Amino acid sequence: MVVNDKKWIDWLVRLQSLAQAGLAYSRDKYDIERFEEIREISVSMMAELSQVPAQKVADLFANETGYQTPKIDTRAAIFQDDKILLVQESNGKWALPGGWCDVDQSVAENTLKEVKEEAGIDAILERVIAIQDREKHNQPVSAHKICKIFSL
Repeated sequence: MVVNDKKWIDWLVRLQSLAQAGLAYSRDKYDIERFEEIREISVSMMAELSQVPAQKVADLFANETGYQTPKIDTRAAIFQDDKILLVQESNGKWALPGGWCDVDQSVAENTLKEVKEEAGIDAILERVIAIQDREKHNQPVSAHKICKIFSL
């Protein structure tokens, strides 16, 4: 049997998301038990598919509460003399300065903070230039939906 990992990951992410929403909004103890079981099954299936220990999958994949929404990643495109600024990340790869948006900051504030932390530059944000669904442009596929916001 050939397994389409992308399709299975999408189904498992959706199943986990439905379980998480059920846990957030249910008041009946039996419904809560059912949603907890659905979440545990989704973790077990993701662990089997990914060959990652179930506890690690649970820590990464099923660790949130409340209604599940995409995570926001902010990036800055900084140009000078026809060159673009890249920073080296901890994994050794090069990227635009940026990172996860902090809950207490706007997209603009977070972008400027990340530029200062990663490149030591006090930048001025001009405008948003792109919004990207990470899943459609990057590999590997993440268990979390990620929206990348690029600013000039």
